Amino acid sequence: MLSRHTNLYLLRGIYLNKALLSGSSIESLRMAFKDPSSPFHIPPGETGPASPDEPPKCENVHPPKQGCELGEPSMSTEKAVRGAREALISMGYDANSLWEQSIVWGHHDAFRHVNNAHYLRFIESGRIRWLMNLGNLLGGEERVQTMLAGQGVSLILKSVNIDFRSPVTFPDTLLVGHKAIVSSSRTQFSLVAALYSYSQQKVVANSESTLVWYDYDKLKKCHPGDDAWRVLRDVMGSEYKERVGRPAPRA
Repeated sequence: MLSRHTNLYLLRGIYLNKALLSGSSIESLRMAFKDPSSPFHIPPGETGPASPDEPPKCENVHPPKQGCELGEPSMSTEKAVRGAREALISMGYDANSLWEQSIVWGHHDAFRHVNNAHYLRFIESGRIRWLMNLGNLLGGEERVQTMLAGQGVSLILKSVNIDFRSPVTFPDTLLVGHKAIVSSSRTQFSLVAALYSYSQQKVVANSESTLVWYDYDKLKKCHPGDDAWRVLRDVMGSEYKERVGRPAPRA
């Protein structure tokens, strides 16, 4: 004996064949879905079966976290953003160059979290945003463009390291902050970064890079001038920390 859903599928097949043989248009088929007498009709508020058999009931395979109801976020976006900004600024990160990095599904790897290699790109994007802020303070939009294009005196990356503190999963957004740490060197400084998770409300990775002032016209490192160091120190609030375990580098 055929089930009710099997009969429904057979009726739909007959109805569709008749429509095709009679040369009906796509529009007429669309209208059939609205016709209560048509086997294609689905009453408002209901869904059709996925197969002739009764479809199983779906259950949520990802239970809500932290006691939240299904479909309700653990924290409002506005509150998460505010909390992340306040946290990074309180740690001394430059408030004018914070970078928001959305996490997408493709950032995941086989271990079901954001692959470590992606963090280099996240930090790079934040670093470029920080460099643009520095360039703007040094000479406005024109200086920004020359620094980005590698013309005249700009910066070049010497080294970078990352400390991973907590795995990140989709969906999430990371707020990337940077701040400079200067020493007695006149040609290079450290740029430290923190990646703050909106969903976890904490720093999930730290990074430290070494940036070198570089004359792209002469293709060699250089002293950028006292004004550049003044902006780093007085305007952007760079910290001073002499490198331990090695003599101060010569200019």
